[in-house]
Amino acid sequence: MKLAEHPTVKRLRERDPATVPEDRQTLDADELRQLVLDAGADDVGFVEISRPALDDQRDDLLKAFPRTRTLISFVDRMNREPLRTPARSVANLEFHHTGEHIDEVGRTVVRALEERGVRALNPAMGFPMEMGNFPGKLWVVSHKPVAVAAGLGMMGIHRNVIHPRFGNFILLGTILIDADVTEQGQPVDFNPCLECKLCVAACPVGAISPEGEFDFSACYTHNYREFMGGFTDWAEQVADSTSKRDYRERVTEPESASMWQSLSFGANYKAAYCLSVCPAGEDVIGPYLADKGAHLRENVKPLQEKAETIYVLENSDAEDHVAKRFPNKQTKRVGNSLRPRTIDQLLDGMPLVFQRSKSKGVDATYHFMFTGDEQRQATFVIRDQTLTVNEGHVGEADLRVTADTKAWLGFLAHEKNLVWALVRRKIRLKGDPRRLIAFGKCFPS
Repeated sequence: MKLAEHPTVKRLRERDPATVPEDRQTLDADELRQLVLDAGADDVGFVEISRPALDDQRDDLLKAFPRTRTLISFVDRMNREPLRTPARSVANLEFHHTGEHIDEVGRTVVRALEERGVRALNPAMGFPMEMGNFPGKLWVVSHKPVAVAAGLGMMGIHRNVIHPRFGNFILLGTILIDADVTEQGQPVDFNPCLECKLCVAACPVGAISPEGEFDFSACYTHNYREFMGGFTDWAEQVADSTSKRDYRERVTEPESASMWQSLSFGANYKAAYCLSVCPAGEDVIGPYLADKGAHLRENVKPLQEKAETIYVLENSDAEDHVAKRFPNKQTKRVGNSLRPRTIDQLLDGMPLVFQRSKSKGVDATYHFMFTGDEQRQATFVIRDQTLTVNEGHVGEADLRVTADTKAWLGFLAHEKNLVWALVRRKIRLKGDPRRLIAFGKCFPS
């Protein structure tokens, strides 16, 4: 019997032909937009899977949901004052509740579309993620570029999407559907970012530079202390402690209580001050334009002057930044959990942990040849406080490094000794060894 002749299929078609669609559906944009708004979203836009803006994540999207034709991007507005207060418990409550609402909106829309015969998938707003890939790409969908492509805002220099009306006080959601939509969103024709640099002034670790560069490792180490890698570092502190007294010397009681709170109620951000101080957006900008001084006194200064512990990597730009800019804040060195386990992760991750200030005075080209389990060639160029990573050997090298892949990755993870690797010729150098020391200073330990 052919499937189309099965009694179940016949009954369904007689009851509602759309229940068993024979062809790919095309949904009306206005009706779909209203469906998402009725589910609780504050704004919504659509992006076709073929959009060039999705080139770098299309394969991952189709791997998660091969039938994807369109992405629904939507935003949920957060309440502003809870995010502005120095009391981060209040701010995190807003983050958590809004994030949960985003996921509920996605689930509601997917249920409604399923009932109409449209297949759909709603990845999480944030967590859970694909932790089996850590420290590589964990997320199913990159919400920010999808939102920009859908016309829901533009990226500010603080690397957050700024909605034209709601500012950066939003969280983002995405739904993948197997249908076309009659009208696609397009990026807005201006950037709501005011380039006021208040996010630069408020960031406790200096992750945002006035020129627009972003120090990922600084933000990740402090703001995400109780997420992923920070938890790993804490667990290793527990494992390394020889007694409860030793543990208390490594981890303070407030830190232990804070980790318990994140484990019990959801991981909490340590800062996110860049969101707190941003005055962009039609609904947000009024008080700032009326009295910039008041905005600074009420929303920026309290965060700058807050006495708190800032988590940094040893010999990092962030460590220097706190000492120079924030006398009320104290630093605490923690372990670097961004430990690559493959050469792909290494090459992708190097720009994320590069320390611009520490690279001052370094002008060199490094050729790496990885041998053993993963055989690759790569070129690292450090010049003018920037890092360039290329596949293969490009240009003339100032230092050539031939390294067994396991030995090099083990050295980066502090699991193998560099001297041991050199003696065993697991790592070999051709050129001035001091170049390798200079290279190492550009990346936090």
